[in-house]
Amino acid sequence: MKNWYQSKTIWGAIVVILASLLRFAGIEFGLAEQAELTDALTTIAGAAGGVLALYGRLTAVSTIVTRK
Repeated sequence: MKNWYQSKTIWGAIVVILASLLRFAGIEFGLAEQAELTDALTTIAGAAGGVLALYGRLTAVSTIVTRK
């Protein structure tokens, strides 16, 4: 299982939507640029998720307990 922000499919869809909107505004993105942007956004989102998880754990006031 992975979080939504780690999915290349989700980021690819976002890039395609943005590329379509930019094309409407007169700015073109080729398929190679879209693929590179998707990879970059996936990497950035994964790193941001890791940082957020670490920050959340370090600033948490409750301990983690497992139930048996």
